[in-house]
Amino acid sequence: MKVEVFDNQIEAALKTLKKQMQKDGLFQEMKRRAHYEKPSVKRKRKQAQARKKRRRALQRALPWDDD
Repeated sequence: MKVEVFDNQIEAALKTLKKQMQKDGLFQEMKRRAHYEKPSVKRKRKQAQARKKRRRALQRALPWDDD
């Protein structure tokens, strides 16, 4: 990940970096890796993510008519 600093504006560059990291899910990943996760918990988390992703895709695919 790379952020360029213009005119010595470190705060703006840091804000941009944090926004990119948030968007990429890096903070979530670091939080998750901070402690050991049992294989059963890992499997359940992945299944929940897959359900959420599938539900979102279905919502986008099926336009609802509110007439």
